[in-house]
Amino acid sequence: MDIAAGRGALGIGLVVVGVAVVALLIGAFFLGARIRRREPAPPRPEDQPQLPDDGPVREVRENREPAEIPRSEHRLTPHELPGHGNTPSRTSASQKRKRWSEGNSGAFGSGGPGTR
Repeated sequence: MDIAAGRGALGIGLVVVGVAVVALLIGAFFLGARIRRREPAPPRPEDQPQLPDDGPVREVRENREPAEIPRSEHRLTPHELPGHGNTPSRTSASQKRKRWSEGNSGAFGSGGPGTR
């Protein structure tokens, strides 16, 4: 008779655990809905970015060259450099595109001695 009583208690325990899990899931759903209501609404179409009147911005291709790093007796750290280590650049005097040498792919290990 003790085995039957143990099975009944186990069955009741599983039902209680199942009801608790379902209650937690329902509570999580309502909590999520409440948090979602407090969030701002999605932007309206008139709030979206608009193209400029003269059309989309075009890509500018130009060769740039870095500005010179100031000479110093000691090693400079990034915060001592102009622009805090973001080295400024300027438009290069020559706007001719650099091309690879003939027979050279330009990649690492690019066709040096030993390749055929």
